[in-house]
Amino acid sequence: MSSEFSRLCERFFRYMRLMRLDRPIGILLLLWPTLWALWLSAHGWPDGRVLWVFLLGTVLMRSAGCVMNDLADRDFDPYVARTKNRPLATGEVSTKEACILSLALVFLAFCLVLALRNWHLLGWSVIALFLAATYPLTKRFLAIPQAYLGIAFGFGIPMAFIAQHGAVPPIAWELLLANVFWAIAYDTEYAMVDRPDDLKIGIRTSAITFGRFDVAAVMICYALTLGLIGWVGIQAEMGGAFYTGLAIAAAIAVYHFTLIRGREPAKCFQAFMHNNWLGLSIFIGIVVDFSLSGG
Repeated sequence: MSSEFSRLCERFFRYMRLMRLDRPIGILLLLWPTLWALWLSAHGWPDGRVLWVFLLGTVLMRSAGCVMNDLADRDFDPYVARTKNRPLATGEVSTKEACILSLALVFLAFCLVLALRNWHLLGWSVIALFLAATYPLTKRFLAIPQAYLGIAFGFGIPMAFIAQHGAVPPIAWELLLANVFWAIAYDTEYAMVDRPDDLKIGIRTSAITFGRFDVAAVMICYALTLGLIGWVGIQAEMGGAFYTGLAIAAAIAVYHFTLIRGREPAKCFQAFMHNNWLGLSIFIGIVVDFSLSGG
């Protein structure tokens, strides 16, 4: 009985690793733009049920996205230093198991959307699923697949406005565009770590496309991200706390420059991980601003 329980626990932890639940940075980078949108769309007071659906949905869809990504890359991952120990690459989890797990996660996320009884939102969730499922394939033919990732990771933004207002105003699309530039910035830092391996196996990334201009491209994308979010703040008539959060995010972006300018893999990865604090700074600025103004 104890040996059977041990096997079940071992399998459970393999699935956890496959979903990257042991490395929640991806969930956080997906979560922050969604929370920005939820607070902005609700003027600081998002509906509690909508908030919980989006929080749980973010975890489920990010987990499903990781499984789908590893399914698509299972023939490449064994040859990349950073990914060679992933459960699919090592054979710890079978392709069949991964397919079943991804379908189960998508089904649970679908049930969450159904719980809101918003049929308009349901249609948008199908688009979100399509984006998440097709992103891994874009690394075969897009020069900057990170732009597609930004749309996939940021699709919770228009969905947040749909969930609370039934429409997508211009600032939602501007916020989505800001997220696209942010994703290009942080995922280029990530891709700078894997550039030698990616060149060998023929995967396309922004780090390869930008070449020797990679650091400059990252910083330009940060500037565009912050500029667009600042423009959203102006249209939403945000106050000083919002811009303080934005200023802190800008300082974090400058710090990232000091990490990536030497193109050292460990420091590039550190910069990527540090983007969590950039997204959090913007979110805290939004929350505090609405709290001070009373919404």
